[in-house]
Amino acid sequence: MDKHSIIICILLAIVTTNMIRVVPMLLIKRQIENRFLRSFLYYVPYVTLAVMTFPSMIQTTMSPISGTVALIVGLIAAWRRMGLFPVAAICCAIVYLMDNIILSVVN
Repeated sequence: MDKHSIIICILLAIVTTNMIRVVPMLLIKRQIENRFLRSFLYYVPYVTLAVMTFPSMIQTTMSPISGTVALIVGLIAAWRRMGLFPVAAICCAIVYLMDNIILSVVN
């Protein structure tokens, strides 16, 4: 890519990300009172994060089995109201241990 194309891509990214934030503020002047729309907008960030996180948890490990087991154990730990750091540490430990076990069995 030449320098001109990179600058155009950067400017296009700036315009796109800012339009996503500016257009709703210009179009909606008052508070949203529709319960369905409010609840939908409340959960959009959580759904977006889940859609990006869950597939990568399974696909980025050495085997999908270790990612799936870590995901299930992480969900159980979160369900039991453990904090973000302990859940992340447990999931990382499970993936590390299971990948080492699977690697030692294969070799």
